Amino acid sequence: MASGEKRDRFVERMGGALASAGLARLPSRMFAALLIDEDGRMTAAELAAALGVSPASVSGAVRYLDGVGMIRRERERGSRRDIFVVDDDAWHDTLMRADQIYAPMQAALRRALEELTPEDPAYRRLRLSNEFLTFILDELATMNDRWAARVKELGL
Repeated sequence: MASGEKRDRFVERMGGALASAGLARLPSRMFAALLIDEDGRMTAAELAAALGVSPASVSGAVRYLDGVGMIRRERERGSRRDIFVVDDDAWHDTLMRADQIYAPMQAALRRALEELTPEDPAYRRLRLSNEFLTFILDELATMNDRWAARVKELGL
């Protein structure tokens, strides 16, 4: 188990890296705290204490992370308390939800392309955007198969 100081350094480094990539700061730190936690499971009170924030701010960050599929909420048995969980393969699971994230974007792009003609100035840009998202989703499906093989190869 990582010591408190090592855990805190990881949370700040990883949280900073995720924030630099565009994720809000508190959800970034919360995800990092769950990643380094011994079993990847924490209550709102534990998260608030670990991050030095209010329970109200934990609620908003949890809502965001749960909404994008980076963590999930479980009910503690025999209790009314929620436990927030990061799965061992959270990165994979989040990335594989890309179709849910990109589907509304692709629908908007397709609708615009139906209403435009190839002569319209934005048509090429919108078509490239749609084709790129289609390409990414196709590649993710192939990558998922390769990842499953890699995990097996690693014995994880």
